[in-house]
Amino acid sequence: MSGRVGELPPPPGGGVDVLFIAGEHSGDEHAARIVADLRRARPGVRVAALGGPALAAAGAQVLHDLTASSVVGLVEVLRNYDYFKALFAATLRWIETHLPRVVCFVDYPGFNLRLAAELRKRGVTTKGGGPVRALFYISPQIWAWKPQRRFTMARDLDALGVIFPFEVASYADTSLPVTFLGHPFVEAGYVPPVRYEAKGPVLLLPGSRKQAVARIFPVLLRAFAALGEREAVVLYPSEAIRRVLLAAGPPAHVKLVPLDEHGSLGAAAVLTSSGTMSMHCALAGIPGAVVYRANPLTYLIGRRLVKVPYLGIANLLLKQPMYPEFIQGAARPGALAAELRACLHDPVRRERTAALAAQLRSELGGSGRTPPTEWLNGFLSPRE
Repeated sequence: MSGRVGELPPPPGGGVDVLFIAGEHSGDEHAARIVADLRRARPGVRVAALGGPALAAAGAQVLHDLTASSVVGLVEVLRNYDYFKALFAATLRWIETHLPRVVCFVDYPGFNLRLAAELRKRGVTTKGGGPVRALFYISPQIWAWKPQRRFTMARDLDALGVIFPFEVASYADTSLPVTFLGHPFVEAGYVPPVRYEAKGPVLLLPGSRKQAVARIFPVLLRAFAALGEREAVVLYPSEAIRRVLLAAGPPAHVKLVPLDEHGSLGAAAVLTSSGTMSMHCALAGIPGAVVYRANPLTYLIGRRLVKVPYLGIANLLLKQPMYPEFIQGAARPGALAAELRACLHDPVRRERTAALAAQLRSELGGSGRTPPTEWLNGFLSPRE
């Protein structure tokens, strides 16, 4: 990435109602569904975004493709420090100049929480005496690490919308209004990208971040090779990730398929990184395992800071390993190949996965949730 970031373009009509800031592919997709619903409810709403292709397709004016620069881990962030510093400054100038009625931060806490704090300090947002309301959609994982963030969030934000029901209680000792919005993957009408199909291919899902994919994908390929000539499919979110996948030299029977061009893909088993696609697979009841390899320094630091029994969110929600986890040195081709064989040939394994998937869907689609668009609308309507 370059440290040079130009000025962000102005809104075409001279004003904007909502600015979304989503730095990950998953956040881009979640925010895009809200934008599509919001535009149906309010045909004249003006939406801008630092996001990606999903937000653009939903009708937002994308000021900068933030998803194209997605990185994770301390080492990777430091390597791209100049770029993020320049982008941070350009975003601040844009918000101060155009004063959107609402800024909706979507996940991406390293960037977004710093930005919320600076906007308050500068008197731009309501917590600093300004006109802009600051909302946060999809809580950072304060229940896993950096729990003290909840107090700075209460200081800097007007409201938080969470997607896991247990997260509301995580903020009970703060003044921050927290609303359970339900998980977007279990909303009515949502079409998941994957489904279980007993005779389908094996899914290999190394993630959406270039550095992680480069570490994980070669291991997945070696594990899959032990199964013989069975077909595998790799879903990739961007051209940048496709180039990383090709560099690993996948054989002809491992097909690379764009994530947004295949509809709902049937699969019999999966090896997946711990990100968004692992949740899709878990909800679909596809038997599998979680695989992750981080930069060694990032991993050592993370082990000291993160205090959770599982890396995969489905495992955390269920309080048991629906997907066995193979992290760092444990992610060996032989062990992963054995997992794939069990997923494909053990009926008890498949039945257990299906039962846990049903439990997971019930927990994430429970009663008492507020639709995300209704939640956001509540911060627009009073000022009209």
